[in-house]
Amino acid sequence: MQISLFLLLFMPHTNSDLIQKIKNQDFRAIAKAVSLVENKEAMHEEFLAQLENNPKTKIIGVTGPPGAGKSTLINALLKHWTTQDKKIAVVSIDPSSPFNFGALLGDRIRMRDFYLNPNVFIRSLASRGSLGGMSARVLEVCDVLSAAQFDYIIVETVGVGQSEVEIAGLAHTTIVVLVPEAGDEIQTMKAGLMEIADIFVVNKSDRPQSDIFIKNLKLLAHEKANTWEIPVVACIASEHEGIDQLTNTIQEHLLHEKDPLRQALFLAEKLYKLIQEKRMQDVDKHLLLKQIKQEITKENFSIYHLLKSY
Repeated sequence: MQISLFLLLFMPHTNSDLIQKIKNQDFRAIAKAVSLVENKEAMHEEFLAQLENNPKTKIIGVTGPPGAGKSTLINALLKHWTTQDKKIAVVSIDPSSPFNFGALLGDRIRMRDFYLNPNVFIRSLASRGSLGGMSARVLEVCDVLSAAQFDYIIVETVGVGQSEVEIAGLAHTTIVVLVPEAGDEIQTMKAGLMEIADIFVVNKSDRPQSDIFIKNLKLLAHEKANTWEIPVVACIASEHEGIDQLTNTIQEHLLHEKDPLRQALFLAEKLYKLIQEKRMQDVDKHLLLKQIKQEITKENFSIYHLLKSY
């Protein structure tokens, strides 16, 4: 009988050893723990239950449309924070392959300068069909990384547009990255990214019409202002311009007193996702694929016939 890799490596009596290694920022132990949580290995829930809550680690969400330069911006943030001896974990949510359900892009090439940096842990997770640009297991993965005592966890989401509101249920600060060419999309943001942004970053701000775009974005942010007026930070991430201002703005937001109702809504969103994941855990996508392969050649095949069995 084949024994689970988890059972070999993480039997209950070794959990405390693993957790201690995670606290000591043993990257090999962190990587193994992330894998067992992401893949829902046996007894992963017991392992998660033993992790200590760490409120000091701050989660920074980075989202926005494809081509906005999210990975380049994160690279610039890493360069800034590592010079201050900060410890950072980066979780990049990538699109999933429809064939093996793994991440398509893998660890970001633009962050290659930090692969061997002892203060930076980089991991790609597959979105695995999640419509909100997030991985279904990212909440638990962030709990593992939080237990590792990182100063910041940066979560970069799949660039799929307005459905990325899930990031707001996870991050302490959500950065929405845009480029000047997004000017025509300003109105559509009101019901999407405008609702989740804590900070707007206009990347590639040396491009034509950027001043007009920034001005219009500031006006829109002012209209939405409540206890926190969303700042608009101009950056050229590839040149590290504007990064000092951005990191200062991040700190200001982290210190800003949060709206209790908004915090409650975000926590409710977190809990909803965890409940959703728990109730769906007996639905195996690989099994669905196997069933369809068996049935697809039959006459009058319909996925709705298979749906009845669930």
